[in-house]
Amino acid sequence: MTFKNILVPTDGSEYTKAAINNAVEMAKNYGAKMTALYVIDQTVFVNMPLDSAVMNTYTLLKKEGESAVQYVLNLCKENGVECDIKIVEGSPVKCIVEASKDFDIIVMGTLGRTGFSKLMMGSVAERVVRYSECPVMVVRSKEGEKK
Repeated sequence: MTFKNILVPTDGSEYTKAAINNAVEMAKNYGAKMTALYVIDQTVFVNMPLDSAVMNTYTLLKKEGESAVQYVLNLCKENGVECDIKIVEGSPVKCIVEASKDFDIIVMGTLGRTGFSKLMMGSVAERVVRYSECPVMVVRSKEGEKK
């Protein structure tokens, strides 16, 4: 199995860095191209009143996304790996699954949601594995492991 197009979803958290490092190494070994994807999670706006708080939150999430994909882009450049970046809006699971049809593999971390939020929303990685149109490699970071 060869991988020429690798999708790396990132939320900018420490939990995704191990996955990003693995994806860069895989891309180097296969001569593959990577795409870093950040999803501005619109589900956070559902219960917010339509005022300046929404715009402030949106601006913050967009900045976070730009920083997250820039981190991947910089790491790829350092390692001689071709990389595209994408920032989209929507539900993280839906956006990642929708993108999966255009890639050979998804390499992702256990994205930063924890505790009650994870219980209520379910694991992004788990749902991507279940519905993706391509193989998914989930990389658990040391920061995400229980001690």
